[in-house]
Amino acid sequence: MKKLFSIILSIFLFSPALPVLANDNCNCQEQILSEEHMFTEKNAPCNRVIITNLKNIICQGNVFKVAFECKFWSDKACAGDRVNFLVPESIYTQEGTLLIPACSKVVATVIKIEKQKIWNKNARVYLKFECLILPDGSAIAMSAKPFTKDSTLKEGPWMTTGKLAASTIGLGAVGAGSGVGFAFIPNPAKIGVGLAIGIPVGCTVGLITGLITPGLKYHAKKGENILIILCDDLCLPKQK
Repeated sequence: MKKLFSIILSIFLFSPALPVLANDNCNCQEQILSEEHMFTEKNAPCNRVIITNLKNIICQGNVFKVAFECKFWSDKACAGDRVNFLVPESIYTQEGTLLIPACSKVVATVIKIEKQKIWNKNARVYLKFECLILPDGSAIAMSAKPFTKDSTLKEGPWMTTGKLAASTIGLGAVGAGSGVGFAFIPNPAKIGVGLAIGIPVGCTVGLITGLITPGLKYHAKKGENILIILCDDLCLPKQK
């Protein structure tokens, strides 16, 4: 009889707590509140941001800017090196939600460096962005890569064109000088002929020289911006 009374009393005492526990569990479940949008960089494949009651999620395919924390030279780096970047400006959604505060740090690892080669092939740097460190010191795992055609960092076409132009013009000037010099030997009146011969020859040699020499090393200044693209969703804590 006492045992039965104890069982009944236990059921009576603990049964009111069951709905409370169930409610607590429901309150802890993640719920999607809204879908917002990043300010889109050119050609970015995605701009979706999922807002939940627990976190903000920047979806895979979003693109944003980061800046080199220090100078970087491809010829002074090697695979396994860590490279630090800063988020130069706070990143908000178009709807006004703060996602990543300014001065957050992004840490990347150098996967591979292809040195510059002959036939004017520039050096290429392969990076894997794998950690976001917020200003409060909290670290968040991430997966991203440079947002370029081949997912590498290298000098742009303007720098390559400038190198070829410098080589072409430089040796073109040498050719012009040589043509003028040779023209003076037999007859000063033939300076025009010397220029007509020397300049094309010098420019042609300069262009060929520029093409068969190694390309450019990759160099980035402190604070130089690059674009990165998320390879996976980036889950962020709520920011005040």
